[in-house]
Amino acid sequence: MTALALTVNDSATMLRRNLKRAVRYPGLTVIVAALPIVFLLLFVFVFGGTLGAGLGLPAGGRAEYLAYVVPGILVLAITGGAQGTAIGIAMDMTEGIIARFRTMSIARASVLTGHVVGAVIQTMVGLALVVAVALLIGFRPEANAVEWLAVIGVLGMTSFALSWLSVAMGLWTRTVEAASNVPMPLMLLPFFGSGFVPVESMPAGLRWFAEHQPFTPIIETVRGLLTGTAIGSSGLVATAWCAGIALVGYLWARRNYERRPAR
Repeated sequence: MTALALTVNDSATMLRRNLKRAVRYPGLTVIVAALPIVFLLLFVFVFGGTLGAGLGLPAGGRAEYLAYVVPGILVLAITGGAQGTAIGIAMDMTEGIIARFRTMSIARASVLTGHVVGAVIQTMVGLALVVAVALLIGFRPEANAVEWLAVIGVLGMTSFALSWLSVAMGLWTRTVEAASNVPMPLMLLPFFGSGFVPVESMPAGLRWFAEHQPFTPIIETVRGLLTGTAIGSSGLVATAWCAGIALVGYLWARRNYERRPAR
């Protein structure tokens, strides 16, 4: 077998290992969906009437705000999955599992790839649960089949990028507790973007940050696809951000994995 084929085969083995662990311990998948669902219910049923009226739509209200907030909730769920990924790789490091993998004749990249792909699959399952709850409480997207596929692609791309970044964070930290805290700023970014309120309603300085941070174009792209409205350049900007984050995360993860002594 070629080196590439061996790497792919080893990555598939690592992926199966991570998926089996996810099935055996489904808590992470539940956590990915649980907190965003709580925020969804809170913002829609407690604040939805007021915030919906503030959207400036003719029929602004709870239903309109539900359609507005779902994309931000989905991105929030992805950041929760990233936190779980950092914890998972940190546990493998601290428990000596990575050390055992180092002694085996497997491609080193496969260990990281298995974590990333497994995290993406787990996160997408969590996102499906969030969408199901949104539909149950009245979310009625106007996306057609192609737009739904595009939504899945954008969310998967975002999860892939953040998974690489979180793997790097998990390898960089020295304890599981630290790995659970380092990704926390990612979970705040949807709140400081267009996830919950329009950026036009923010003060000038915060508005500038919201318009130029990575999650705003991702949220706007998903929102436009789900509501059947034009996304403009948001799709390209979102893709560029995801590519950049994935590249930085991959290089950082490889560096940490190669240089970090096994524990």
